[in-house]
Amino acid sequence: MDCIFCSIIKGEIPCHKIYEDERVLAFLDISNDVMGHTLVVPKTHVSDMHECSNEEFLYVLEKAKTLVGHFIKLGFDGANIVINCKPAAGQEVGHLHVHVIPRKKGDGAKLTMQPASEKFELCEIAKKLEVKD
Repeated sequence: MDCIFCSIIKGEIPCHKIYEDERVLAFLDISNDVMGHTLVVPKTHVSDMHECSNEEFLYVLEKAKTLVGHFIKLGFDGANIVINCKPAAGQEVGHLHVHVIPRKKGDGAKLTMQPASEKFELCEIAKKLEVKD
């Protein structure tokens, strides 16, 4: 398996570690786009949130939440939490990771969706996508 995040977890590739415990590693994203942009990854290789257990996913999210609180205590005004699932949704590394992006008011960073090329009929879509247990 050729996974850059697994190599980082093993210490084969250096990172700027923010947090680590027996189950997760959190380190700065090399994109260096927003100050403090951090990735939280499980130490066990799992390709994405759809492929991992609920327990593991919730643990990663719990640590992401902890980081948000930490960043706010450090003086940030808020944070974005982003999870891309599968390449079609923008996932570039096939290892589950949660982006924790600390924010300052007026920092200029934008996380926005672009308008669709077509308008959707929401009633029809809701009928098609409704979850039925």
